[in-house]
Amino acid sequence: MTDRLSPKAIMDKLISFPTVSRDSNLPLVDWVESYLNSHGIEAHRHYDESGEKAALFAHVGPWIEGAVILSGHTDVVPVDGQPWDSDPFTVTERDGKYFGRGTCDMKGFDAIAIWALVEAQHRGVTRPLQLALSYDEEIGCTGAPPMIRAMQPVLPKGSAVIVGEPSMMKAVTGHKGGYGYATHVQGFEVHSSLIHTGVSAIMFAAPLIEWANRSNEANRDKAPDEIAAMFEPSWTTLHVGVIEGGTAQNITAKDCRFSMDMRVVPSESADDWGDAYKARVREVETQMQAIHPETRIDVTQTFNVPGLKPEKDGEAEAIVRQITGDNESHVVSYGTEAGQFQEAGYSAVVCGPGSIAQAHQPNEYISVAQFQAGVDFADQLVARLQEG
Repeated sequence: MTDRLSPKAIMDKLISFPTVSRDSNLPLVDWVESYLNSHGIEAHRHYDESGEKAALFAHVGPWIEGAVILSGHTDVVPVDGQPWDSDPFTVTERDGKYFGRGTCDMKGFDAIAIWALVEAQHRGVTRPLQLALSYDEEIGCTGAPPMIRAMQPVLPKGSAVIVGEPSMMKAVTGHKGGYGYATHVQGFEVHSSLIHTGVSAIMFAAPLIEWANRSNEANRDKAPDEIAAMFEPSWTTLHVGVIEGGTAQNITAKDCRFSMDMRVVPSESADDWGDAYKARVREVETQMQAIHPETRIDVTQTFNVPGLKPEKDGEAEAIVRQITGDNESHVVSYGTEAGQFQEAGYSAVVCGPGSIAQAHQPNEYISVAQFQAGVDFADQLVARLQEG
């Protein structure tokens, strides 16, 4: 029988795989699958279209519905250009902290979840436990929806999902939705002295960006509803973080590309916001085409992360609160895969060790105390599943 690795030893191994989102995660998936198999746990994969990445999911306990699912992602953000004091892909302990890319976000939790699944297998549980590890979370939570769809015909459907994003082991019951639109404004080049005969893609992109500014002002000034009031800030926000275009200062720009990202409070419709943006795009495009009919604006959705809505008598929330004793309300403005599980019919909550403030940073870390708090939580969860 293969040794049962400690949570720390599993984390060490997971961190050693540099699973930056742009690269394959298959070496990590191979190792996890092999480790689970060595303990008599059958793991299942779902590949992305390239075949270079895969989600992994598994079930322990009686073959019945109603499992608790521990869910995490396997990808991490890049370390390029960041001033690390140690190898980011080797866990280094100092000053009561474990340093390494993904220790906080979120291979620390992944390690605890894998450990818990093996513990549940050896201890025996009367209520099942499932593990779900996705890919491509860091580039817009694109890997979770196909994983969720793939799980349902293969495993008995679980009922309560704990997504282990870093929350200092608090029960996060709501988060904003995240939606991204790649926008390509295609203008018509002329010498800038004849601007009235040309169409500057940059200058016609400006009204769309100004629409975002005006929308932010209007959202900020209106009274938030009960759900929106839980968030900081308490309104839907729009943001342009990347823009490029133009050839020279004396040529009307032929192209301008930018991102339009939205963080939508759960009580508002993401579709309505998307429709409002596209309506403004069509207005600007009509103005462009009145000057030169071959100009256009293309809008492509790049990511779609539904918000997590607080549940009335939510099962996942209740499990976390019973174990942690946390009875306060917590919401966050960033997105997670919890909203995608909720959208698919699961009760979902976010609860994991570490602070989101450490995520994506050089010298990313999780404190030893927080990591141990996560282990203690998983240990108590398995004990509860033994009782049914």
